[in-house]
Amino acid sequence: MPGLMRSALIGMAVALLALAIFGPISNMILWAFAETWYFPAKLPQSYGFAFWERVFRPQGHALVSLGNSVIIAGMTVGVSLIIAIPAGLALGRGRLPFRVLFLLIFLLPQAFPALGVHMNIARIFYTIGLNGTFLGVVLVHALQGMVFSVWIAAAAFGAVDRQLEEAAQNMGASAWTVFRTVTLPLALPGLMASAIFVFLISLDEFTGTFFVGTPDITTMPLLLYTASMEGNYQIASITALLLLVPSIGFMLVIERFLKADVLAKVGH
Repeated sequence: MPGLMRSALIGMAVALLALAIFGPISNMILWAFAETWYFPAKLPQSYGFAFWERVFRPQGHALVSLGNSVIIAGMTVGVSLIIAIPAGLALGRGRLPFRVLFLLIFLLPQAFPALGVHMNIARIFYTIGLNGTFLGVVLVHALQGMVFSVWIAAAAFGAVDRQLEEAAQNMGASAWTVFRTVTLPLALPGLMASAIFVFLISLDEFTGTFFVGTPDITTMPLLLYTASMEGNYQIASITALLLLVPSIGFMLVIERFLKADVLAKVGH
């Protein structure tokens, strides 16, 4: 009996976890294909693709918004890595004075409410002409992802075995050659992990884009927000599903890039 009760409790826990994960996704998929769905019906009364046609028509701006989201996310990853690699190298090695203080500085944007931070950034950007530009949106997205990129990069470089670097130096390799052939390839999985986090954060970022980008720059989260506020759950659900495509594609590319045989080639 105790074993049966334990199995029942585990089964209930798994069922609740599955409901928490797949319940909202299932509801979103139903709304994406629902033509009519009125309360108190448990399921849609009719299904179809009429709302998909509305999303993909030129006036729907969905494809433009999706393209903007992917371009901004890719540029945000690039900016974050440009900062995270040297910062992570300096902080991960533990030679930088006040190392903990610098790590906390990169954490500061996350310590304050995003609404207040982005509102003040928008005011500063307006005075220097960055409001309503791709560069302005990329910079505010990079600010949000900086804590992940720098902290993960610092951990990745800190985990590199220094004996391997010393061995390469003893063989006559220059500092740049050691970094390029030993340090960077060994830290690459961590850097790619930070790139995934930053890409997904940028892809879903709404508040910063709203204050800095609108009305000139439209992304998928802004389109989703507009549809939701209008009560158009079909358009909002389709937009949310479209946001999954670049996320899954980016992670598949990174997973392929991180395979052991590819890393071995990079090391050589």
